[in-house]
This record gives sequence, C-alpha cells and structure tokens, in this order.
Amino acid sequence: MARTESFQLEEAAAEAYEAKFVPAMFAEWAQQVVTVAGVSPGQRILDVACGTGIVARTAAEIAGAGAVTGVDINPAMLAVAARVQPEISWLQGDASALPVQDGAFDVVLCQMALMFFPDAVAALREMCRAAVDGGTVAVVVPGRLEDQPGYGPFVELVSRHAGSGAMSLLGVYWACGDLEKLERLFAEAGLLEVRSHTHIGKAKYSSAADFVAVEVESTPLMERLTKDQFASIRTEAAAVLQPFSETDGSLTVPLQGHLVIGCKAKVRKP
Repeated sequence: MARTESFQLEEAAAEAYEAKFVPAMFAEWAQQVVTVAGVSPGQRILDVACGTGIVARTAAEIAGAGAVTGVDINPAMLAVAARVQPEISWLQGDASALPVQDGAFDVVLCQMALMFFPDAVAALREMCRAAVDGGTVAVVVPGRLEDQPGYGPFVELVSRHAGSGAMSLLGVYWACGDLEKLERLFAEAGLLEVRSHTHIGKAKYSSAADFVAVEVESTPLMERLTKDQFASIRTEAAAVLQPFSETDGSLTVPLQGHLVIGCKAKVRKP
C-alpha cells in the first residue's frame, strides 16, 4: 500500500496546525487512542508522526513527560511541539526507520498519519520493532470517505474547483479507511491479537469559514489552489456544510475513524 504524498509544513503552518487542527479535531482522538492503548503510569511511550505533539502530551499526562518520546519527519512540527512541551523528548526521523532502539517502548502510538507513509506495512513493522516483547501498537486513521457525511460533500466541493494535484492529496487522507484491509496490514507487519474500534468523533468549528481555515489553510492543500479556486471553495462551503450547523452558526462535523491495536509477540525463553 504505497503512498506518494507527504505532509510537509513550514513553521507558520505548523503553528496554525497546533492552534486550529488540534482543538478542532485531534485532541479528542488523542484521548481515544491513549485510552484504547491502555497507557498507564510507568510505561514508556512512543508517538510516531507526532506532529505538534497532542498524542504525546496526552500520554504524558498519565505516564509522565520523561517517559514519552515523539518522532516526526517534519522539523517545523517538532519545533512547535518542543515549544509547547519541552519536557518531552522530540526526535526527527522517518517512520520507516525510527531513530529508536529495539524494544525501547511499552506502547507505540500513531494518530492520523499511517495513510501518509510510503509503505504502511514497513512503518508498522518499525513500530513493532520499537515495542517491547508483548508491547502494544495502536494506530488511528480516518474511515473511508464514503462513510464521512460531512467531509465527503466538502471533498466533492473541492473536486469541482481544484486541479488534480489538490485532489491527489485529498485522496490520501482516506486511503487507510477500509477496516478489513487495515487489520490485514497489522497482521502482515507481524502484530498479533489485532482488534479494532470505530469511533465517530465530533470536529468542531466556529463557522464554515473556520472549517475552511482548518481543513485547507492549515494543510499543504492550500499551496495547490489558485486564489480563485480557494475563493470559490470558501464561498460555497457554507451551503455544503449547512446540515452540520448549530443555532449559533458553529459547526459540529462527524468524523468516522478507526482505532486498531495489535501486540508484539512475546519471545519464549528457553
């Protein structure tokens, strides 16, 4: 399951990601994955593709900042992460070659990033390598686009105005959304006792304009749109998102996601 897109941001965009994406969407999912993975005091935690660090920070509330490490390929993301929580260890590295020792962590987490990796199975194998024998690997990804009642129509809107480059990026977000295929990736990576949980999150925005700011301006998609394309998307977004509008004009948009958990095999001692 190869990927050809990457999620690279300049620091200003990474700051926007922390300010907008995290409270609108990712904070809820961070709590979900930390809970489902069973993070507990005394454990060593690795957050793969940590971004600006919301999963790592959430895990640190339980395990302690000194027990948590975040890894991301993007220096801008790590700069923001370190500013927000300097006590966590932040490392630059690729998910296909994590800069950590074998068996160094009790729990390895990865939120909303597996779909961006060039080789999802290789990344899962690396997460497995980083876990102790019997350790846990837990991943969160968005569900299929056709299962997203809010994001589906918005992507259709973008597709009417954007070029092929923008749409190729949008397609990546939902690329791991088939749960059966995702569970097979875990098995192929050598993870055992694979189980899953589907959750409907609530992505909250102050307005349709705020939705566009979060979903477009804070992502690489913005770089692939002309001014006219973006203006059309911004203008038409209110009508497309109207079914999710609250009485005060704010939006609550459902987001289906899958949490998949597997265990690293325990090595039998002679």
